[in-house]
Order: sequence, then structure tokens, then C-alpha cells
Amino acid sequence: MASHGLPRISKPKIKTEEARIKELTKIKNYRELVDTAQAKIQKQEYSTETLGLTSKILTQNPEYYTIWNHRRRILRGGLFTEDIDSTRNLISNDLRFLVPLLREFPKCYWIWNYRTWLLQESNDRLPARVARAFWLEELGLVSKMLTLDSRNFHGWGYRRLVVSQLESPALNPASFEPQEEGTEGGENPEGASMTEEEFAYTRKMIVTDLSNFSAWHRRSKLIPRLLTERDASEETRQSFLNDEFRLIQEALIDPYDQSLWFYHKFLMSNILPPTSTGPTAIAPTSTSYHRVKLQQEIDNIRELLDDTEDCKWAWEALVVYTMALQSSQGEGTGSGGKSSHGEIERELRGWIENLKRLDPMRIGRWEDLSAQGLRSTF
Repeated sequence: MASHGLPRISKPKIKTEEARIKELTKIKNYRELVDTAQAKIQKQEYSTETLGLTSKILTQNPEYYTIWNHRRRILRGGLFTEDIDSTRNLISNDLRFLVPLLREFPKCYWIWNYRTWLLQESNDRLPARVARAFWLEELGLVSKMLTLDSRNFHGWGYRRLVVSQLESPALNPASFEPQEEGTEGGENPEGASMTEEEFAYTRKMIVTDLSNFSAWHRRSKLIPRLLTERDASEETRQSFLNDEFRLIQEALIDPYDQSLWFYHKFLMSNILPPTSTGPTAIAPTSTSYHRVKLQQEIDNIRELLDDTEDCKWAWEALVVYTMALQSSQGEGTGSGGKSSHGEIERELRGWIENLKRLDPMRIGRWEDLSAQGLRSTF
């Protein structure tokens, strides 16, 4: 198996008799620990002792989601009080308890879910300024985690949650009670949009790893909001889109990277007919710009294929975009000048044959593209 292109190598382990006995003892102790904790929960003994028992269990087995639910029950039913300092310390200590678990098990859903729950409890039980401080710490934590594993989709999803909370009206510092004299606000002190900062962060992560699908995806989701907040004019949108096309063209030094073609497809979706005019549109409305840009990208892909004739993603993009260009203007323009419908149709059929050869598992898709796509285009 492989994860993000990195092979997982597992070697058979030969256990000695001593290791086998040690493992059986560990299993026995674990079962006794679970039985003790379950008995206390059943008696509703929601104490720090019971919380400690759940910590020992989860350190060994963080996938045991029932114990995570028991832990919530202990905090809500016994340990959380009206005392702000006590509740803040409980939440802070619990967040610290989770850090080594996240390092060891960064893709365990239950740890992420429980951490989110703790922070939401801080929103409900603590003053907004205190809760906001917790969320700001989370932004720093998730940044460090994504530095260690830049393609951890749990981390990217969690980062989106953290940012949405920091942008929320409930945690807007403008609504806080007056601070003590000399106290300064933290990052994003006005509680304003963090779109610009997050957009810059995606570029930082992309430069570090061009194959970071999560960073490209996050970037695509931020762009419509970014342009809206900038109140971008037609000229600004055109310049912005040109910059994004340049970025992806520079990244396509590895044309076999699927994540790059997904982002390229996102950009192209804004100039392919029919183009979007709603709140998610990012391109200028000029149809002449759309056609010129579409032709430029077709020419770029043709040039790319001169050196990478076995790149399935490039052939597919060339077929789809050439069909779109023909449908929009009726007469095509190739890189060397005007071409007849017949010549372009012959080229398209040849390109589709390449796709059948390179990706035979999807031969039905390519045959359908040849039959229906060419018929609707010509």
C-alpha cells in the first residue's frame, strides 16, 4: 500500500516467548483498567480519579470512542463548575493531555472530535476573551502539526474550523468587556476576516510541497471570498486569474501530479462556457478574455505534451478544453493558426486513442467522450 505516494513497508515480527508473555500481561492489565473505569462510570463516580483512569485507557487505545464519551460525561457531570478558573484549568490540562496523542495518532478521528468539543465547551462556559485565547493557541498548534505532516486532511479540516471560530461574532474582541489597562490583544485583534492570511498560508504550504492537494483545495475555496472582500474590479480579477495560471504552470514541472491538474481544472472551470456569474465566480465576465485564455492554456498543454507523451492528465485536459473551445466559437485556432473542423476532429480522435491506451480501465469513459463529445462539438 502507499499513502500520498509514500510506500508503507511492514516487516513480519517474530515474537519471543518473553515478548509474548509481556504482551499477554499488558492485555490483562488493560482489561482490568477498562473494567474498573466502566464500574465507576456506571456508579456515576464522576471524579478526577475516574478521569485519570480514562486517560490511562486512551493513552493505550485512543480509538475507544466510548471512553471519550465517558470522559465528556465526567467533565460535564462532575468536574465542570461555575468557577471560571477551575473550568479554564480543566480545559487547559485536557488540551495538553491530547497533544502527545495527536502526535502519535494524527489521523484518529476521536481525538480531533474530542478536542473540538473541549474548545466548544470553552465558548459556552468561559468569558469570550478566555475562549478566544484557547482558539488562538489552536491555530499555532495546527500550524506546527501541518508543518510535520502537510497533507494531513484532519489537520486542514481542523484549521478551517479554528479560523471560522476566530472570525465568528461570538469571539470578536470588539464585543469583549473593556480589558485591563496595559493588556494587548492577540493575533487578528479586530476579529476581522482572516482570508488574506489563510490565502498566504496556502501558498507557503504549496511552495513547500507542490503535491499538497489539501493546500490547493483550500486555496480554491478561499479565492471567491478573497476577491469579494477586495471588491475586485474586472481588471483586478483578470490579473489575479492570470497570476494563478502562472502559479499552476510553474508547478506543472511534474505533470504527473494529479493534485496540480485538479487545481488547473478549478481555474479552467471559471473560463469554460457556460461560466459562473454567481458569488463563487472568480473570472472577469469578458467572453473574449475567456476564449483567449482558453486557447493559451490549450497551447501550453500541447507544448507540455511534447516532452510527456504518456501523461494521461494532460491528454484528458487537452481533449476537454479543445472541445469546449470548438463549441464556443465554431472555428478553432491552433498554435500555428486557423485549423479546419476536420483537422481538429482528427486530432481529437487521436488524443482520445492515447487516453484509451494510457488508461484502459476507463475505456468506456473515453469511448463515450469520443461518441457524444465529438458529436455535440461538431
